[in-house]
Amino acid sequence: MQLIGLLGGMSWQSTAEYYRVINELVQDRGDGLHSARCVLYSVDFAAIEAMQSEGRWDDAAAALGSAAVALEAAGADFIVLCTNTMHKVADTIQAATTIPLLHLADTTAAAVTSHGVRKVGLLGTRFTMSEEFYRGRLATHGLEVIVPSPDDQQMVNDIIYNELCLGVTKPQSRADYRTVISRLVEAGAEGVIYGCTEIELLVDESDSPVPVFPTTRLHCEAAVNRALSAPALRRPELP
Repeated sequence: MQLIGLLGGMSWQSTAEYYRVINELVQDRGDGLHSARCVLYSVDFAAIEAMQSEGRWDDAAAALGSAAVALEAAGADFIVLCTNTMHKVADTIQAATTIPLLHLADTTAAAVTSHGVRKVGLLGTRFTMSEEFYRGRLATHGLEVIVPSPDDQQMVNDIIYNELCLGVTKPQSRADYRTVISRLVEAGAEGVIYGCTEIELLVDESDSPVPVFPTTRLHCEAAVNRALSAPALRRPELP
């Protein structure tokens, strides 16, 4: 089994989900005692969020690039960046290391297209919904991406940062997300991407009348597939 390098902490709530789901998937494929070979570098999200808010993306890229280098030094065979938003600096993170970065948008797009969906709604942080770094990556896979209205984007974003990243889930927020999902479907979405790793803490497939694509689970499945399908090439097992 390859050693998975998890670059997380953005937020720790969703990174905990990554660790749980990856280990459950590995256990399901084994005899019950198997668990994933992984190493985790968890950053201080308060510092990263300040860089986001202030537009200091170069600083954020440098911080995450350094974390990726540490994961490589710890023996990771590939990197899983446990956040959608910070894929804005994925190219810089990849350039900092010699091991692959398993890009979340690519794994999501593969799942969407495998379901025959071509027009998809996208929920996430305001950065993910409004900028091209994520939508554009999805479009390279032949997808047409629909995003909520500016007011709905702000509401979705506020719930992520002010509630979900703090481990808070509210029935009203779930109802608000369901309303936004309905509007995306009315606009023609054939499926909806839960494009923030915290969103799956609030809503699931029962909250949408069309297929949903939960990026955390999809990313975890892709990571486990990669870890189990190729040998660890360079380094001995960690004790």
